[in-house]
Amino acid sequence: MATVSFHLKEPKADRPTAIFALLTVDRRTRIKVYTGLSIHPNQWLTKAQKALERGYPDNPAVNDALEVKAKQIEDCYASYLAEGLLPTAAQLKEAAAPKQQEETPEAALSLTFWDYYTEWIELARVRGKARSAAVYETTGRHLRGFEKKAKYAVGFDTITTTFNDRFTTYLLGTAGLTDNTVAKQVMTLKRFMKWAAERGYHQSIGYERLTWKRQEPDIMTLTAEEVEALETLPLPESGYLDNARTLFLLSCYTGLRYSDLVSIRAEHLRGQTLRLTTQKTREAVTIPLQARALPIVRRMIAGEVRPITNQKLNDYLKELGERASITEPVEVIRYRGGARESHTVPKWHRLGCHTGRRTFVTLSLERGLRPELVMKITGHRDWKSFKRYVNITEQAVEREFARVYEMPSLLKIAQ
Repeated sequence: MATVSFHLKEPKADRPTAIFALLTVDRRTRIKVYTGLSIHPNQWLTKAQKALERGYPDNPAVNDALEVKAKQIEDCYASYLAEGLLPTAAQLKEAAAPKQQEETPEAALSLTFWDYYTEWIELARVRGKARSAAVYETTGRHLRGFEKKAKYAVGFDTITTTFNDRFTTYLLGTAGLTDNTVAKQVMTLKRFMKWAAERGYHQSIGYERLTWKRQEPDIMTLTAEEVEALETLPLPESGYLDNARTLFLLSCYTGLRYSDLVSIRAEHLRGQTLRLTTQKTREAVTIPLQARALPIVRRMIAGEVRPITNQKLNDYLKELGERASITEPVEVIRYRGGARESHTVPKWHRLGCHTGRRTFVTLSLERGLRPELVMKITGHRDWKSFKRYVNITEQAVEREFARVYEMPSLLKIAQ
Protein backbone atom coordinates (compact mmCIF):
# COMPACT_ATOMS: atom_id res chain seq x y z
CA MET A 1 0.00 0.00 0.00
CA ALA A 2 1.34 3.45 -0.95
CA THR A 3 0.40 6.83 0.50
CA VAL A 4 1.42 10.39 -0.35
CA SER A 5 1.80 12.99 2.42
CA PHE A 6 3.03 16.59 2.33
CA HIS A 7 5.53 18.26 4.67
CA LEU A 8 7.59 21.42 5.04
CA LYS A 9 11.35 21.40 4.59
CA GLU A 10 11.84 23.89 7.46
CA PRO A 11 8.64 23.84 9.55
CA LYS A 12 10.05 26.28 12.14
CA ALA A 13 11.44 28.84 9.70
CA ASP A 14 10.30 32.47 9.74
CA ARG A 15 10.17 32.65 5.95
CA PRO A 16 8.56 30.66 3.12
CA THR A 17 9.92 27.13 2.94
CA ALA A 18 9.66 24.34 0.39
CA ILE A 19 6.82 21.81 0.42
CA PHE A 20 7.84 18.24 -0.33
CA ALA A 21 5.81 15.10 -0.93
CA LEU A 22 6.65 11.85 0.83
CA LEU A 23 5.65 8.60 -0.88
CA THR A 24 5.46 5.84 1.74
CA VAL A 25 5.28 2.25 0.48
CA ASP A 26 4.07 -0.45 2.88
CA ARG A 27 4.98 1.80 5.83
CA ARG A 28 8.68 1.15 5.19
CA THR A 29 10.09 2.58 1.97
CA ARG A 30 9.96 6.38 1.78
CA ILE A 31 10.78 8.53 -1.25
CA LYS A 32 10.96 12.33 -0.94
CA VAL A 33 9.82 14.48 -3.88
CA TYR A 34 10.03 18.30 -3.85
CA THR A 35 6.88 19.85 -5.31
CA GLY A 36 8.31 23.16 -6.48
CA LEU A 37 5.88 24.93 -4.14
CA SER A 38 6.66 26.88 -0.98
CA ILE A 39 4.71 28.48 1.84
CA HIS A 40 5.27 30.31 5.12
CA PRO A 41 4.99 27.83 8.06
CA ASN A 42 2.41 30.11 9.69
CA GLN A 43 0.08 29.33 6.78
CA TRP A 44 0.52 25.55 6.95
CA LEU A 45 -1.84 23.08 8.68
CA THR A 46 0.47 20.28 9.76
CA LYS A 47 -2.16 17.68 10.69
CA ALA A 48 -4.25 18.33 7.57
CA GLN A 49 -1.09 18.55 5.39
CA LYS A 50 -2.48 21.51 3.48
CA ALA A 51 -2.34 25.29 3.30
CA LEU A 52 -4.57 27.45 5.50
CA GLU A 53 -7.15 28.99 3.15
CA ARG A 54 -9.13 31.38 5.35
CA GLY A 55 -7.63 34.85 5.01
CA TYR A 56 -5.12 33.77 2.34
CA PRO A 57 -6.69 34.06 -1.15
CA ASP A 58 -3.69 32.47 -2.91
CA ASN A 59 -3.65 29.30 -0.81
CA PRO A 60 -6.64 27.46 -2.36
CA ALA A 61 -4.59 27.28 -5.56
CA VAL A 62 -1.68 25.79 -3.54
CA ASN A 63 -3.97 23.06 -2.15
CA ASP A 64 -5.36 22.34 -5.62
CA ALA A 65 -1.81 21.96 -6.95
CA LEU A 66 -0.87 19.61 -4.09
CA GLU A 67 -3.87 17.37 -4.83
CA VAL A 68 -2.89 17.20 -8.49
CA LYS A 69 0.71 16.35 -7.62
CA ALA A 70 -0.42 13.62 -5.18
CA LYS A 71 -2.47 12.03 -7.95
CA GLN A 72 0.44 12.27 -10.42
CA ILE A 73 2.82 10.62 -7.93
CA GLU A 74 0.32 7.85 -7.15
CA ASP A 75 -0.27 7.19 -10.86
CA CYS A 76 3.47 7.08 -11.53
CA TYR A 77 4.01 4.62 -8.67
CA ALA A 78 1.14 2.42 -9.91
CA SER A 79 2.54 2.29 -13.46
CA TYR A 80 5.99 1.21 -12.23
CA LEU A 81 4.47 -1.27 -9.79
CA ALA A 82 2.60 -2.92 -12.68
CA GLU A 83 6.02 -3.67 -14.18
CA GLY A 84 7.40 -4.95 -10.87
CA LEU A 85 9.59 -1.86 -10.35
CA LEU A 86 9.88 0.93 -7.78
CA PRO A 87 10.21 4.46 -9.24
CA THR A 88 13.11 6.67 -8.19
CA ALA A 89 12.75 10.14 -6.66
CA ALA A 90 13.80 11.63 -10.01
CA GLN A 91 11.13 9.68 -11.88
CA LEU A 92 8.45 10.73 -9.39
CA LYS A 93 9.61 14.35 -9.59
CA GLU A 94 9.37 14.24 -13.37
CA ALA A 95 5.82 12.83 -13.14
CA ALA A 96 4.76 15.66 -10.81
CA ALA A 97 6.54 18.41 -12.72
CA PRO A 98 4.40 21.04 -14.49
CA LYS A 99 3.89 20.14 -18.13
CA GLN A 100 5.86 22.40 -20.46
CA GLN A 101 3.79 24.19 -23.08
CA GLU A 102 4.95 25.29 -26.48
CA GLU A 103 5.52 29.00 -26.85
CA THR A 104 2.43 30.78 -28.05
CA PRO A 105 1.57 34.41 -28.66
CA GLU A 106 0.74 36.25 -25.44
CA ALA A 107 -2.85 36.81 -26.55
CA ALA A 108 -3.35 33.04 -26.85
CA LEU A 109 -2.24 32.54 -23.25
CA SER A 110 -5.30 34.36 -21.91
CA LEU A 111 -7.56 31.78 -20.27
CA THR A 112 -11.32 31.98 -20.73
CA PHE A 113 -14.34 31.18 -18.59
CA TRP A 114 -14.52 27.77 -20.28
CA ASP A 115 -10.83 27.04 -19.63
CA TYR A 116 -11.40 27.55 -15.91
CA TYR A 117 -14.62 25.56 -16.02
CA THR A 118 -12.72 22.63 -17.56
CA GLU A 119 -10.04 22.98 -14.85
CA TRP A 120 -12.80 22.77 -12.19
CA ILE A 121 -14.13 19.54 -13.67
CA GLU A 122 -10.69 17.96 -13.96
CA LEU A 123 -9.85 18.92 -10.38
CA ALA A 124 -13.00 17.12 -9.19
CA ARG A 125 -11.85 13.99 -11.06
CA VAL A 126 -8.37 14.18 -9.53
CA ARG A 127 -9.98 14.34 -6.09
CA GLY A 128 -11.87 11.14 -6.85
CA LYS A 129 -15.25 12.90 -7.13
CA ALA A 130 -16.42 11.33 -10.38
CA ARG A 131 -20.11 11.99 -9.71
CA SER A 132 -19.45 15.65 -8.91
CA ALA A 133 -17.47 15.96 -12.14
CA ALA A 134 -20.43 14.47 -14.04
CA VAL A 135 -22.79 17.01 -12.41
CA TYR A 136 -20.45 19.86 -13.40
CA GLU A 137 -20.29 18.56 -16.98
CA THR A 138 -24.10 18.47 -17.19
CA THR A 139 -24.34 22.12 -16.11
CA GLY A 140 -21.62 22.95 -18.63
CA ARG A 141 -23.62 21.31 -21.43
CA HIS A 142 -26.69 23.33 -20.46
CA LEU A 143 -24.61 26.52 -20.42
CA ARG A 144 -23.22 25.83 -23.88
CA GLY A 145 -26.68 24.95 -25.17
CA PHE A 146 -28.03 28.21 -23.76
CA GLU A 147 -25.09 30.17 -25.21
CA LYS A 148 -25.81 28.80 -28.68
CA LYS A 149 -29.60 29.06 -28.54
CA ALA A 150 -29.84 32.51 -26.93
CA LYS A 151 -26.70 33.87 -28.64
CA TYR A 152 -25.55 35.01 -25.20
CA ALA A 153 -21.80 34.88 -24.55
CA VAL A 154 -21.31 33.17 -21.19
CA GLY A 155 -18.45 34.68 -19.20
CA PHE A 156 -17.54 35.84 -15.73
CA ASP A 157 -18.78 39.39 -16.41
CA THR A 158 -21.98 38.38 -18.22
CA ILE A 159 -23.42 36.22 -15.43
CA THR A 160 -25.88 38.73 -14.01
CA THR A 161 -29.54 38.89 -12.96
CA THR A 162 -30.44 39.30 -16.66
CA PHE A 163 -28.49 36.11 -17.37
CA ASN A 164 -30.35 34.39 -14.52
CA ASP A 165 -33.74 35.22 -16.08
CA ARG A 166 -32.75 34.10 -19.57
CA PHE A 167 -30.86 30.97 -18.49
CA THR A 168 -33.64 29.67 -16.23
CA THR A 169 -36.20 30.35 -18.96
CA TYR A 170 -34.06 28.27 -21.33
CA LEU A 171 -33.75 25.44 -18.78
CA LEU A 172 -37.52 25.33 -18.23
CA GLY A 173 -38.51 25.69 -21.85
CA THR A 174 -35.92 24.40 -24.32
CA ALA A 175 -34.24 21.94 -21.93
CA GLY A 176 -37.58 20.90 -20.35
CA LEU A 177 -36.25 20.68 -16.78
CA THR A 178 -38.29 20.71 -13.58
CA ASP A 179 -37.92 23.38 -10.90
CA ASN A 180 -35.65 21.26 -8.70
CA THR A 181 -33.34 20.41 -11.60
CA VAL A 182 -33.20 24.06 -12.64
CA ALA A 183 -32.28 24.96 -9.05
CA LYS A 184 -29.52 22.35 -9.16
CA GLN A 185 -28.03 23.86 -12.34
CA VAL A 186 -28.11 27.36 -10.84
CA MET A 187 -26.54 26.14 -7.59
CA THR A 188 -23.78 24.32 -9.50
CA LEU A 189 -22.96 27.44 -11.52
CA LYS A 190 -22.81 29.56 -8.34
CA ARG A 191 -20.47 26.99 -6.81
CA PHE A 192 -18.13 27.26 -9.79
CA MET A 193 -18.21 31.07 -9.74
CA LYS A 194 -17.35 31.10 -6.02
CA TRP A 195 -14.52 28.59 -6.58
CA ALA A 196 -13.12 30.75 -9.40
CA ALA A 197 -13.46 33.96 -7.33
CA GLU A 198 -11.53 32.39 -4.42
CA ARG A 199 -8.66 31.70 -6.81
CA GLY A 200 -8.62 35.22 -8.23
CA TYR A 201 -9.88 34.20 -11.67
CA HIS A 202 -12.53 36.96 -11.65
CA GLN A 203 -13.89 39.77 -9.50
CA SER A 204 -17.51 39.66 -10.64
CA ILE A 205 -20.21 39.71 -7.94
CA GLY A 206 -23.26 39.32 -10.19
CA TYR A 207 -23.32 35.55 -9.67
CA GLU A 208 -24.25 36.05 -6.00
CA ARG A 209 -27.77 37.05 -7.12
CA LEU A 210 -28.39 33.90 -9.17
CA THR A 211 -31.43 32.10 -7.79
CA TRP A 212 -34.27 29.68 -8.47
CA LYS A 213 -36.81 28.37 -5.99
CA ARG A 214 -36.41 24.72 -5.12
CA GLN A 215 -39.60 22.78 -4.36
CA GLU A 216 -39.53 20.25 -1.54
CA PRO A 217 -39.54 16.82 -3.23
CA ASP A 218 -41.94 14.07 -2.24
CA ILE A 219 -40.09 11.39 -0.27
CA MET A 220 -40.49 7.70 -0.97
CA THR A 221 -39.26 5.00 1.41
CA LEU A 222 -39.96 1.32 1.91
CA THR A 223 -41.94 -0.04 4.83
CA ALA A 224 -40.52 -2.73 7.10
CA GLU A 225 -42.80 -5.21 5.33
CA GLU A 226 -41.48 -4.22 1.90
CA VAL A 227 -37.88 -4.56 3.09
CA GLU A 228 -38.78 -8.05 4.35
CA ALA A 229 -40.34 -8.87 0.97
CA LEU A 230 -37.01 -8.06 -0.69
CA GLU A 231 -35.07 -10.04 1.92
CA THR A 232 -37.16 -13.18 1.39
CA LEU A 233 -37.52 -12.93 -2.40
CA PRO A 234 -36.24 -16.22 -3.92
CA LEU A 235 -33.30 -15.47 -6.25
CA PRO A 236 -30.44 -17.46 -7.80
CA GLU A 237 -27.53 -17.20 -5.38
CA SER A 238 -24.72 -14.83 -6.47
CA GLY A 239 -26.66 -13.73 -9.56
CA TYR A 240 -26.84 -10.10 -10.64
CA LEU A 241 -30.15 -9.51 -8.82
CA ASP A 242 -28.93 -11.17 -5.63
CA ASN A 243 -25.83 -8.97 -5.75
CA ALA A 244 -27.92 -5.82 -6.31
CA ARG A 245 -30.29 -6.78 -3.49
CA THR A 246 -27.37 -7.25 -1.09
CA LEU A 247 -25.99 -3.77 -1.86
CA PHE A 248 -29.40 -2.16 -1.45
CA LEU A 249 -30.25 -3.95 1.79
CA LEU A 250 -26.96 -2.83 3.32
CA SER A 251 -28.01 0.74 2.56
CA CYS A 252 -31.36 0.07 4.27
CA TYR A 253 -29.52 -1.32 7.31
CA THR A 254 -26.83 1.39 7.60
CA GLY A 255 -28.06 4.54 5.82
CA LEU A 256 -24.91 4.65 3.68
CA ARG A 257 -24.92 6.41 0.31
CA TYR A 258 -24.09 4.36 -2.77
CA SER A 259 -20.62 5.96 -3.08
CA ASP A 260 -19.78 4.89 0.48
CA LEU A 261 -21.24 1.39 0.11
CA VAL A 262 -18.92 0.49 -2.72
CA SER A 263 -15.91 2.00 -0.90
CA ILE A 264 -16.04 -0.18 2.23
CA ARG A 265 -12.63 -1.67 3.08
CA ALA A 266 -11.27 -3.89 5.84
CA GLU A 267 -9.87 -0.95 7.84
CA HIS A 268 -13.38 0.52 8.15
CA LEU A 269 -14.67 -2.43 10.19
CA ARG A 270 -14.01 -2.15 13.94
CA GLY A 271 -15.67 -5.12 15.64
CA GLN A 272 -19.38 -4.56 15.01
CA THR A 273 -19.00 -0.94 13.91
CA LEU A 274 -18.16 0.80 10.64
CA ARG A 275 -16.02 3.91 10.88
CA LEU A 276 -15.39 5.80 7.67
CA THR A 277 -15.25 9.24 6.07
CA THR A 278 -18.07 9.84 3.61
CA GLN A 279 -17.17 10.45 -0.02
CA LYS A 280 -19.64 13.30 -0.58
CA THR A 281 -19.25 15.49 2.52
CA ARG A 282 -15.98 14.18 4.05
CA GLU A 283 -17.91 13.70 7.28
CA ALA A 284 -16.52 11.07 9.68
CA VAL A 285 -19.32 8.70 10.68
CA THR A 286 -19.60 5.75 13.06
CA ILE A 287 -22.29 3.20 12.21
CA PRO A 288 -23.27 0.37 14.58
CA LEU A 289 -23.95 -2.75 12.52
CA GLN A 290 -27.15 -4.63 13.24
CA ALA A 291 -27.14 -8.41 12.97
CA ARG A 292 -28.32 -8.39 9.34
CA ALA A 293 -25.69 -5.87 8.24
CA LEU A 294 -22.49 -7.35 9.70
CA PRO A 295 -22.39 -10.48 7.46
CA ILE A 296 -22.91 -8.32 4.37
CA VAL A 297 -20.02 -6.02 5.32
CA ARG A 298 -17.76 -9.03 5.83
CA ARG A 299 -18.80 -10.42 2.43
CA MET A 300 -18.01 -7.07 0.80
CA ILE A 301 -14.57 -6.96 2.39
CA ALA A 302 -13.96 -10.54 1.18
CA GLY A 303 -14.92 -9.51 -2.36
CA GLU A 304 -18.03 -11.69 -2.46
CA VAL A 305 -20.32 -8.72 -3.21
CA ARG A 306 -19.55 -7.03 -6.53
CA PRO A 307 -19.62 -3.23 -6.89
CA ILE A 308 -21.75 -2.10 -9.85
CA THR A 309 -22.51 1.31 -11.29
CA ASN A 310 -25.13 3.54 -9.74
CA GLN A 311 -27.25 3.42 -12.90
CA LYS A 312 -27.12 -0.38 -13.14
CA LEU A 313 -28.12 -0.72 -9.51
CA ASN A 314 -31.10 1.60 -10.10
CA ASP A 315 -32.20 -0.55 -13.04
CA TYR A 316 -31.85 -3.81 -11.10
CA LEU A 317 -33.75 -2.40 -8.10
CA LYS A 318 -36.80 -1.72 -10.25
CA GLU A 319 -36.72 -5.32 -11.44
CA LEU A 320 -36.34 -6.53 -7.84
CA GLY A 321 -39.20 -4.34 -6.65
CA GLU A 322 -41.53 -5.64 -9.32
CA ARG A 323 -40.65 -9.25 -8.51
CA ALA A 324 -41.19 -8.61 -4.79
CA SER A 325 -44.66 -7.17 -5.55
CA ILE A 326 -43.86 -3.71 -4.22
CA THR A 327 -46.72 -2.36 -6.29
CA GLU A 328 -48.50 0.15 -4.03
CA PRO A 329 -49.51 3.17 -6.18
CA VAL A 330 -47.46 6.28 -5.43
CA GLU A 331 -47.97 9.78 -6.74
CA VAL A 332 -45.03 11.43 -8.48
CA ILE A 333 -45.21 15.20 -8.08
CA ARG A 334 -43.05 17.64 -10.04
CA TYR A 335 -43.08 21.41 -10.41
CA ARG A 336 -42.24 23.28 -13.59
CA GLY A 337 -42.21 27.07 -13.31
CA GLY A 338 -44.20 26.73 -10.10
CA ALA A 339 -46.95 24.71 -11.81
CA ARG A 340 -47.72 21.35 -10.19
CA GLU A 341 -47.61 18.20 -12.34
CA SER A 342 -48.39 14.71 -11.04
CA HIS A 343 -48.93 11.14 -12.17
CA THR A 344 -49.25 7.77 -10.42
CA VAL A 345 -46.91 4.79 -10.83
CA PRO A 346 -46.33 1.46 -9.02
CA LYS A 347 -43.93 1.93 -6.13
CA TRP A 348 -41.24 -0.31 -7.64
CA HIS A 349 -41.01 2.11 -10.55
CA ARG A 350 -39.42 4.71 -8.26
CA LEU A 351 -36.96 2.44 -6.46
CA GLY A 352 -33.38 3.73 -6.59
CA CYS A 353 -30.10 3.64 -4.68
CA HIS A 354 -31.05 6.55 -2.42
CA THR A 355 -34.28 4.85 -1.35
CA GLY A 356 -32.20 2.67 0.95
CA ARG A 357 -30.73 5.63 2.84
CA ARG A 358 -34.16 7.22 3.23
CA THR A 359 -35.64 3.92 4.33
CA PHE A 360 -32.99 3.57 7.04
CA VAL A 361 -33.79 7.05 8.39
CA THR A 362 -37.56 6.51 8.41
CA LEU A 363 -37.53 3.01 9.92
CA SER A 364 -34.98 4.04 12.57
CA LEU A 365 -37.24 6.90 13.68
CA GLU A 366 -40.32 4.66 13.61
CA ARG A 367 -38.55 2.18 15.87
CA GLY A 368 -37.76 4.88 18.43
CA LEU A 369 -34.20 5.97 17.67
CA ARG A 370 -33.84 9.65 18.51
CA PRO A 371 -33.45 12.00 15.49
CA GLU A 372 -30.11 13.39 16.71
CA LEU A 373 -28.69 9.84 16.89
CA VAL A 374 -29.89 9.01 13.39
CA MET A 375 -28.32 12.26 12.13
CA LYS A 376 -25.05 11.27 13.80
CA ILE A 377 -25.08 7.94 11.95
CA THR A 378 -26.01 9.39 8.55
CA GLY A 379 -23.69 12.40 8.84
CA HIS A 380 -26.41 15.05 8.51
CA ARG A 381 -25.33 18.32 10.12
CA ASP A 382 -28.67 20.13 10.30
CA TRP A 383 -32.36 19.34 10.56
CA LYS A 384 -33.25 21.14 7.31
CA SER A 385 -31.32 18.68 5.16
CA PHE A 386 -32.17 15.70 7.38
CA LYS A 387 -35.95 16.16 7.24
CA ARG A 388 -35.92 15.54 3.48
CA TYR A 389 -35.17 11.91 4.31
CA VAL A 390 -38.04 11.43 6.75
CA ASN A 391 -41.22 9.76 5.51
CA ILE A 392 -43.30 8.65 8.48
CA THR A 393 -46.17 6.59 7.05
CA GLU A 394 -49.81 6.80 8.08
CA GLN A 395 -49.60 3.27 9.48
CA ALA A 396 -46.64 4.25 11.67
CA VAL A 397 -48.56 7.26 13.01
CA GLU A 398 -51.55 5.04 13.85
CA ARG A 399 -49.38 2.41 15.56
CA GLU A 400 -47.55 4.97 17.68
CA PHE A 401 -50.75 6.84 18.55
CA ALA A 402 -52.44 3.58 19.58
CA ARG A 403 -49.44 2.58 21.72
CA VAL A 404 -49.15 5.92 23.51
CA TYR A 405 -52.90 6.29 24.15
CA GLU A 406 -53.50 2.60 24.85
CA MET A 407 -55.99 1.92 22.06
CA PRO A 408 -55.75 -1.85 21.33
CA SER A 409 -58.38 -1.78 18.60
CA LEU A 410 -56.58 0.89 16.61
CA LEU A 411 -53.27 -0.85 17.17
CA LYS A 412 -54.69 -4.09 15.74
CA ILE A 413 -55.93 -2.25 12.62
CA ALA A 414 -52.62 -0.45 12.13
CA GLN A 415 -50.73 -3.72 12.31
